[in-house]
Amino acid sequence: MGVAGPRLRPSPRPRLDPATALGRRLVDAALADLAPGELVLVACSGGPDSLALLACTGSVAARRALRYGAVVVDHGLQRDSPTVAARAAEQARGLGADPVQVVPVCVGAGGGPEAAARAARHAALRHVAAGTGAVAVLLGHTLDDQAETVLLGLARGSGTRSLAGMSAADGLLRRPLLGLSRRQTLAVCRAAGLAWWEDPHNADPGYARARVRTRTLPILEADLGPGITAALARTAALARDDADLLDALAAELAARTTRGDGRWEVAVLQQAPPALRTRVLRGAALAAGSPAGELTCGHVTEMVVLLGAWHGPIGVDLPGPVRVQRTPDALWFRPGRV
Repeated sequence: MGVAGPRLRPSPRPRLDPATALGRRLVDAALADLAPGELVLVACSGGPDSLALLACTGSVAARRALRYGAVVVDHGLQRDSPTVAARAAEQARGLGADPVQVVPVCVGAGGGPEAAARAARHAALRHVAAGTGAVAVLLGHTLDDQAETVLLGLARGSGTRSLAGMSAADGLLRRPLLGLSRRQTLAVCRAAGLAWWEDPHNADPGYARARVRTRTLPILEADLGPGITAALARTAALARDDADLLDALAAELAARTTRGDGRWEVAVLQQAPPALRTRVLRGAALAAGSPAGELTCGHVTEMVVLLGAWHGPIGVDLPGPVRVQRTPDALWFRPGRV
């Protein structure tokens, strides 16, 4: 009987970076409902957040037998934006994304520069998704982005829906990394050996979000202690649950209140809880053509006052233009004076 040789042990697997492991778990959860062979697109700017998302998506897609590609939207807002877009596309291809498309867009001025850029970007992403048959488009918003959104909503006094921040899923668009911090996306990029681009707009004090990012949140962290960013993100999740329920109840109230011809029954709205009444009034104004970005809390308050003050044919002018006219038993939403 021979003498047994030394027992060989398999080499241990290299330890996965904790941030990368978390990022993959988040992406995996976001794509759990997709079938093998379906195409997922990642919106990639070349920044650390979108590159980290690309890297995590590539790993998850391979395991789930999904196809994944990338869309680089060139907003044309900086002199070297074509070069930045080309470099982002090259990195995406290097990570295995296919197809990869660079889409130049024209950014308008409606609603401010940030809102206009977002509208142009989302339109481009939806267009590419339709053309490629993609079932989902992933956006690289992080925990820090969510905290910034909550603070901005709080500062504007925009109500529960605004405090709810960004949703993890909005139809075609999905945001898997809302549970990952910006610091962690940098760690993912370092672990993957990726070189990222820093958008100068992110530090430009001319933008409210940049001021929150570089000034407000660091002050809050210093004065209130670490963890404020995560706490604000938790607030968004709690507020979203409340807002979803209130919106569903408001939709039921609206169905009982509208007469289907632009008239809304005053008696039903007067008896409704304020949280539902204001939602129905806002929804009625939007349905009549009032732009969401211009319809303020003040306008909604004027409509509420109109419900309780009947002194003849009075009304309120809303953006759009839309005119809300009061009769004894109804509110009428009609095109207003130009």
